[in-house]
Amino acid sequence: MSTFQEKIYKYRNGAYLPMEIVNPKSLTDKVTSVISHVVVTTASKLAFISGQVSVDETGALIGSGDYYTQAIQVFTNLKYALEAVRADPLYIVKMNIFVVNHNPELISIIFDAGFHVFGPNWPKTASTYIGVQILADPEWLIEIDAIVIFP
Repeated sequence: MSTFQEKIYKYRNGAYLPMEIVNPKSLTDKVTSVISHVVVTTASKLAFISGQVSVDETGALIGSGDYYTQAIQVFTNLKYALEAVRADPLYIVKMNIFVVNHNPELISIIFDAGFHVFGPNWPKTASTYIGVQILADPEWLIEIDAIVIFP
């Protein structure tokens, strides 16, 4: 079995972060422009970010009924959580993306919002995209949690 492996060593403020991306040739490359099939790391310090939803710092819903606007807020909240622990977005090794009433057209809408927020620091990490019937609040359309490694 042939495997594509890419060793990534990300430097940020002098930090060394070993991360190995593994995308086996036996798995499709159709999705590897936005995610990786496997991420391997030897990190000893981790952060687990709870599911972020489309509310601002006051708890007000942002983007009622609008997937793109909610996705922008969700990714922005994820970015704020990363900043709070001084983690670069590229330190994310796993994301779970929960989407209410998923349909295929929503994939590009949600990933476009992520690229809008993170730009070139988009974390091309191991990810799971999950269609759900409802989230904890019926107005929430998207929730994203993440696992982060530290150098």
